[in-house]
Amino acid sequence: MHPYLNTAIKAARAAGSVMLRNVNRLDALHIENKQRNDYVSEVDRLAEAKIIQILRKAYPSHSILAEESGRNGEDEFQWIIDPLDGTTNYLHGIPHYAVSIALRHRDRIEHAVVYDPAKDEMFTASRGAGAMLNNRRIRVSQSASLEGALLGTGIPFRENQDIDAYMRSLRAFIGPIAGIRRPGSAALDLAYVAAGRYDGYWEASLKIWDIAAGVLLVREAGGLVSDFGDGNDYLESGNIIAATPKLLKPMLSIIHPILGKK
Repeated sequence: MHPYLNTAIKAARAAGSVMLRNVNRLDALHIENKQRNDYVSEVDRLAEAKIIQILRKAYPSHSILAEESGRNGEDEFQWIIDPLDGTTNYLHGIPHYAVSIALRHRDRIEHAVVYDPAKDEMFTASRGAGAMLNNRRIRVSQSASLEGALLGTGIPFRENQDIDAYMRSLRAFIGPIAGIRRPGSAALDLAYVAAGRYDGYWEASLKIWDIAAGVLLVREAGGLVSDFGDGNDYLESGNIIAATPKLLKPMLSIIHPILGKK
């Protein structure tokens, strides 16, 4: 295992420990509303500080892009961090949330960790070396058709998002598929595609720290990723589709006319 990945795993476990230590005192946490329906707690900030402390000690020259503290430093190596993806779940006592850490070298994601501390599931990937779950290799599902497929998604919850267009995309999938899930953590949604638990996933208007690690997991597990226009702009636009190789185009054929850029 690459030293960069080992360090990311160490940082993710430390952040997960912060979450688990505080999970029984949710009513006492200090919580702020960044914008409508978008919350940050002291646990988010404590977990992020712990991650950055570990990464800075190991690689002091690397730059950081983190959800709560923003961008720090200028280096060709950049750590992209979401310390607690699924904060709303966490604050409601729902055990479905994750730490997401990715290392980008110039314009390419090289290493990725998505850690679910509630289930002690560590998803990892390094470019060209495959994807793992708790040190077992994972692959995307063999699903070749939307018939019987299980998809993940994220329902828009901010005021400036086009909920009507999203609902049209949701309705367009109803019929051949087995079902749609919206658990509330984009990082874990992508990890579940990589592990073959979902056959595909789509969501709009995400941030880079939500998806950077998950994108590498999916690719290294044999899946495909695109934006809503069959391009590679998902890290910038936040509009993402991830799926098995044979499901990407069928999903695009439904999503692009409704949500794709005209």
